[in-house]
Amino acid sequence: MKTILFVCMGNLCRSPMAEGLLRRKLEREGLLKEYRVRSAGVCAVEGAPASPDAVRVMAERGVDISGHRAHDLTPADVEEATLILTMTPSQAESIRREFPRQARKIFTLAEMAGRSYGVDDPYGGSLAEYRHCADEIERLIEEGYRRIVQLAGGTSP
Repeated sequence: MKTILFVCMGNLCRSPMAEGLLRRKLEREGLLKEYRVRSAGVCAVEGAPASPDAVRVMAERGVDISGHRAHDLTPADVEEATLILTMTPSQAESIRREFPRQARKIFTLAEMAGRSYGVDDPYGGSLAEYRHCADEIERLIEEGYRRIVQLAGGTSP
């Protein structure tokens, strides 16, 4: 099974939201059985719940991430992932430096949509900041969906 792994800092906000949004998109496209969508953090507290505001913002979109628990990125995660999508260029670069043999499958989410920037972390911010972040992640997934599927080893949607 092809594994798409989203990575952010603490695996409490951005990457769980991206995981939920991509999983929903794949389900709507009838492709969820072909992919495993996961998330992790480069500095996560293992087992911590998703941020309450991230859970709320996703619930407003019909995506349930209430059962999410933070996971700290491991070498096994990097090895098994078909595609790794980070929220910032510095996260992508950090993972590439640590795992140079896996560099070819590490990108930022923005790169999937032909952009080159990082998605700001809403942690500790207002509910409006979480909504803005979720909007941005959803837009990048929509715009980059074809490339995500192609790079993950699937066929063109």
